[in-house]
Amino acid sequence: MRILVVGPHPDDQELGMGGTIARFAASGHRVLLLDLTNGEPTPHGDPATRATEAAEAARILGAERRTLDLPNREVQHTLAARHAVAGVIRTFRPDMVFVPYFEDAHPDHVAGTRIVEDARFDAKLTKSALPGDPIHVKWLFHYYATHLRIVPQPSFVLDTTGFAERKRQAVLAYRSQFVVNEGNRKVVDWLDAAGTYFGSRIGTATAEPFFAREPLGLTSLDAIA
Repeated sequence: MRILVVGPHPDDQELGMGGTIARFAASGHRVLLLDLTNGEPTPHGDPATRATEAAEAARILGAERRTLDLPNREVQHTLAARHAVAGVIRTFRPDMVFVPYFEDAHPDHVAGTRIVEDARFDAKLTKSALPGDPIHVKWLFHYYATHLRIVPQPSFVLDTTGFAERKRQAVLAYRSQFVVNEGNRKVVDWLDAAGTYFGSRIGTATAEPFFAREPLGLTSLDAIA
């Protein structure tokens, strides 16, 4: 299976679903992390540092990585941005796509998610100038990496038991964001607590929450945790 995980900035994917990404990769799935921007400027980072950190985080999780280099802090829902993402979808040909939850205080997150949702539609259009053949990705799910102080109300929760430490190491690979920046050091502890909490909701050691706009179909009840 091919899985595309899109983030407005490098580290959003790791923060929101790093354990799930690691689990997918360990299960033999091909995972591509697509960063819409390079994440800079930030107080302690620069483009070269963030690129190195992002590559190391992807290596830890067992995923591939690519960036579109849209302007950080200025991501806009434009036709050009939609088509850029649709081109990635048509060439990578994922079976499912993950994007940030659509309610967020960060404009880049709101615009980025809308871009990907519409790019999913654009990617299936025939007689277009986009690279690759048309494809309709059946599933698009939302992960939680929001800047709002909300408690997620997920549609489903995925067991990440055995992969929480790999998620933690992938997040800490962004030293400029979560080690050097003292104000963000507590974020890693929050992630640990959230993983334990959502694991407790399904009777596992750790888990991560997701939201689906469309109903999920079950062929049996055997896999329900």
